[in-house]
Amino acid sequence: MNTILVIDDEPAIRAAVRDILQDEKYRVLLAEDGVVGLGILETERADLVILDVRLPRMGGMDVLREIRKRKPELEVLVISGHGTIDMAVQAVRLGAFDFIEKPLSIDRLLTAVRNGLSVASLRAENRRLRSAVLREDEIVGDSDAIRQVRDLADQAAKSDARVLITGENGTGKELVARRIHGASARSGGPFVAVNCAAIPDTLIESELFGHEKGSFTDAVSRRIGKFEAADGGTLFLDEIADMSLAAQAKVLRAIQDMRFERIGGQESLSADVRVIAATNKDLDSEISGGRFREDLYFRLAVVLVRVPPLRDRREDIPGLCRFFLTQRSGGDGRNLSEDALRFLSGHDWPGNVRELRNLMERVSVLSDEPEVSEATVRRLIGAGERAPADPCLVPGEYAGLKLLEAREKFERNYLVQKLRESDYTITKAAQAAGIYPSALHAKMKKYGIESGE
Repeated sequence: MNTILVIDDEPAIRAAVRDILQDEKYRVLLAEDGVVGLGILETERADLVILDVRLPRMGGMDVLREIRKRKPELEVLVISGHGTIDMAVQAVRLGAFDFIEKPLSIDRLLTAVRNGLSVASLRAENRRLRSAVLREDEIVGDSDAIRQVRDLADQAAKSDARVLITGENGTGKELVARRIHGASARSGGPFVAVNCAAIPDTLIESELFGHEKGSFTDAVSRRIGKFEAADGGTLFLDEIADMSLAAQAKVLRAIQDMRFERIGGQESLSADVRVIAATNKDLDSEISGGRFREDLYFRLAVVLVRVPPLRDRREDIPGLCRFFLTQRSGGDGRNLSEDALRFLSGHDWPGNVRELRNLMERVSVLSDEPEVSEATVRRLIGAGERAPADPCLVPGEYAGLKLLEAREKFERNYLVQKLRESDYTITKAAQAAGIYPSALHAKMKKYGIESGE
């Protein structure tokens, strides 16, 4: 039941509004002046305030200012029998969501109340979602290494300087990018992430800069590119070292000029974009090998942030385990035993924080223990003791098959494993398997392998 506080010095108005609202099943609180109303707000929860302008002891506009200061999330509907356009404008500027003149129309009043409560509900949900996103994207840890990352990210957020984030897969490079965006003056703008490794070279220009209808065979309508979509915000170019040299040249030009053209378009477009890039590769080696443009590196690396692997900040592992387990289990009070935490702190974590997060999700789903044991995490991480395998023993799943059938089954399982290890990024999986992406596509089609299998 929503609670509405009515602040009006006329007893007849207070009684009439109370009766109307109670008929609509609202809980109603009454105050004869602003001082009493503010006192009620200190002890009672209200979802909406109906506030008269002309009040004894403290004027309605002053009460409105005080409510905005003390309860900025509380919606206020201003009413007055002496309303003017200037007064309505002033009320809205001070934070009222609507202004109604007396005598009050019942329909108008109830519509305004419903609108105000809807606005309050949407804002509360927005705050809840923002809080959830912030928790999801939180950079957890108290080690010196991760503190330096947070401090550098917070410093970078104070300017529009381009940032290059380096680190192994799964270390949380995108979390750092989101922290920079969230703490910057651009936080109200879009955060647009692009996985450069997942976009074929033939499509990268369309993906980043857009295209006009009819500019190529599949261009059935105009497409807005990522640069344009990120206008006023941040463009995050993940795995930028996986771009071809030709694509790197186009990105370099766009970053230099902040101007670009859609494919098939004649108009030169501009975008106000802050660029943050990330890679898991050693860019010194990539530059030496001629695979990455040195001029693009210097454009991107105005601020350089290196995210350490989890093995270099083992003291953060217990806190990360508790954070992810609480997050994934819905805060049901489960925790890890000291033996389990010691074991996890000694693990090498080749998949870094992503691997740890996935393990805690498996634990939350597959274990019912209030205190999760070391044996459970060993079993779920795949690190339990196993008997040494006979290298000449054919696994049971292949033993009854003909050679061609066994080879095809193995090839399918092998490709699925490579795809999973690369988060279903085709270029990475193909590189790991030693084949061309086009060949991997053909084999996926042949074996009926779906993305995310």
